[in-house]
Amino acid sequence: MKLTIVSNYINHHQIPMASELYAKLGENFTFIQTQPMEEDRVKMGWGSEISSLPYLKLYYERPQECAELMMDSDIVVFGGIEDESYIKPRLQAGKIVIRASERLYREGQWKAISPRGLKKKHEDHTQYKDAPVYLLCHGAYVASDFQIIKAYPNKKFKWGYFPEVKEYNLESLFLRKLHLDEQGNTCVRILWAGRFLKLKHPEYAINIARYLTKEGISFHLDMVGGGEMDEKLRRMTKKYHLDQEVTFHGYQSPKNVRRFMEEADIFLFTSNYLEGWGAVLNESMNSACAVVAGHGIGAVPFLIQDGKNGLVYKNGRYEEFRDEVLRLVKDEKLRQELGRQAYETIIREWNPREAANRLYTFCEGLLEGQVIPQESGPLSIAPVISPKKGYQYTKREV
Repeated sequence: MKLTIVSNYINHHQIPMASELYAKLGENFTFIQTQPMEEDRVKMGWGSEISSLPYLKLYYERPQECAELMMDSDIVVFGGIEDESYIKPRLQAGKIVIRASERLYREGQWKAISPRGLKKKHEDHTQYKDAPVYLLCHGAYVASDFQIIKAYPNKKFKWGYFPEVKEYNLESLFLRKLHLDEQGNTCVRILWAGRFLKLKHPEYAINIARYLTKEGISFHLDMVGGGEMDEKLRRMTKKYHLDQEVTFHGYQSPKNVRRFMEEADIFLFTSNYLEGWGAVLNESMNSACAVVAGHGIGAVPFLIQDGKNGLVYKNGRYEEFRDEVLRLVKDEKLRQELGRQAYETIIREWNPREAANRLYTFCEGLLEGQVIPQESGPLSIAPVISPKKGYQYTKREV
């Protein structure tokens, strides 16, 4: 089987699974990158590994070779591609295509009423509903968006991003998370990591630091990242006299971000619906953090079962977020139990090797004319969850 993945660019969230596929398929696996990576992501260390990847081809340097490979491969997975001209030749030839997509309507499903938008969606997606085209849903609300346009009926599957997974001795890892303040009392370590953008609501972290200080709780908040809200967040920190409780570390390499996670008790993931997936969730769960996350984030309903392996608050409800964080800082046993279960979720199902094995098996089935979904996790049937129902979905009993 010759399998090719085509994406706008490869990053450290995709490399581990791609490398697992290369280990299985050798020269029969290729990852085609269609454009250079954005400068701000390069600054975050995202592009540091690509020159050493034996399976990577750059379309903008070898267009003819890549175009032929996209037509000749048995199966091609297209993800992160806005230019449909890469995909159309294969669709028109009736060959097997797997699309990997984030949401169509992140800013609101009401946008589906646009006649011009619906026409474009029909051209790109709906007209192929009976063709050998399948959808990997990068987030819990993707299936709902595609359901609106009646695309890929019974052919939508759970998927996501699969960053590097580390195996730990959990007892040793929890010892690394043990921090003491100057009085010898437990100091809860809290982490926020990402770009300082409005959609990610980093101000929630500063506000919770202010609240915990007023409550007399011993903690420290590490803010890792940078961006347009940097100055505002630093002003808030000074205004609330939090210089001792909050440290800004700027952008860090992916490796250093993982070190922060390994030493954090609690990870705050505060983005809204505009966060299509959110691979920091995979990474923080793999690092056995107790996660507090907003339900609008694409990865959250797929990865978190509220109260079992993390805590979920309703998007936009700061008071609920505050109460969940307070609950965690006061309960070490709960922090560790959520951290253990989060770790198991990643080790058991949501990891690069498991994803690669499942994708390989799925593709083999397609070549034999069979669609064989998994029972749970990656490549299981994607439930149709509207954004309004995502919070309720995380409360489900499994």
